[in-house]
Amino acid sequence: MQPLKHKLGLWSIILLGINGIIGSGVFLLPNKAMDLFGPWSLLVLVFDMVLALCIALCFAEASSLFKDTGGPYIFAKEAFGDFVGYEVGFITWATRIIAFAAMSVGFATAVLGIFPEWNSVLMKNVISMGVIAVLSILNLCGVQPFKVVQNIITIGKVVPLVLFIVIGIFFIDFGNFTAPPETTYSMETFGSAAILLFYAFTGFEGICVAAGDMKDPKRDLPWATVLTLAFCSAVYFLLLAICIGVMGPALAESSVPVQDAFARICGPVGGWIIAAGTLISIGGICIASSFITPRSGLALAEKGMLPAFMARENRFGAPYWCIIISGVVAMAINMTGTFTTLAAISVVARFAQYIPTCLSVMVFRRTMKDAPRSFKLPLGNVIPILAVLISIVFCTQVSLQQLAIGLGALLVAVPFYFFFYKPSARKARSSQDVC
Repeated sequence: MQPLKHKLGLWSIILLGINGIIGSGVFLLPNKAMDLFGPWSLLVLVFDMVLALCIALCFAEASSLFKDTGGPYIFAKEAFGDFVGYEVGFITWATRIIAFAAMSVGFATAVLGIFPEWNSVLMKNVISMGVIAVLSILNLCGVQPFKVVQNIITIGKVVPLVLFIVIGIFFIDFGNFTAPPETTYSMETFGSAAILLFYAFTGFEGICVAAGDMKDPKRDLPWATVLTLAFCSAVYFLLLAICIGVMGPALAESSVPVQDAFARICGPVGGWIIAAGTLISIGGICIASSFITPRSGLALAEKGMLPAFMARENRFGAPYWCIIISGVVAMAINMTGTFTTLAAISVVARFAQYIPTCLSVMVFRRTMKDAPRSFKLPLGNVIPILAVLISIVFCTQVSLQQLAIGLGALLVAVPFYFFFYKPSARKARSSQDVC
């Protein structure tokens, strides 16, 4: 057990949450939001923030019941049995692979926005696949190269955004918040905008699944969840509002919206500041993802959920089979579409974790009603039910291709469950996970 002084306090948890949430979406999605729902996309952002908070609070209550910090896999297994738990565990790894692919394409999109003369599908694929290949090779060298990444990411992503907000708020033209007369709104465009912008909030679940590494989760976890989402929501809202206020309808045509907006305010220097912040932020997230993603597969292999050979490590302690497989699959996925397409796919895949977790909260209130909890949601089952219903509606707002790719891992997991998931592996933890 870690000494208490080595565990995370409130502000460390908030920093962890901000690092996990603020990434490529905040830099690259305002243009699509403007294109889909005009200035009213600000209200869509608020809607997404409320949904993210509801789901995050469900994670907080479920996490407070278990010693193991495995998150959605443990919740689903204990609430609904081995098969559902296995499916959720498998798609958790798949989701990270999809997100890794989306982030690599996001990095390529940012680079091509800085150098538009290079812009082509071929260059997008070359850059994004190159990012995956280089980071996978680096990852084979072990843990040491990743130890200093978190603070660099935080500084690189937050400072340019705060600078943009502090300066940009004085350059807002409120006339740009009036939608053109020909603009039409519908539930379809609202749903598309909501799915897209929700990508910017994904990663909040990482706050709750780290409960075992916190000094006082009973006190800190709810506050960390609320404060982290409040900070990120405020940054997102102000950033989108400034982008709309500065650029107006032209925002929908920009491939690097925050960069272009700051360039209008401060000239080329402003554009280069945001460009640097964008590349540092997305690059840092890619590095972190390249490290975490294969280790999600390693965790499954170590629990008997994947073939045993995938648990092998090289002399640097790196799970080389998981690194290679994760990288190859991510490369295949990143050729299926643009950053916005892959962002939507990533969101759909994440709901395969979110929905079972929200449902498990209601199950645990019956099956574990006397178990000690460090946190319990108010309003009974209202918040979990609301989160589940909205999540299901969200999943109906994407194309069949995005839905198939996002949830396809659930079908892929079935033969693995029957051929590789050993009874001894799943029984060994049945009495150890629950507090």
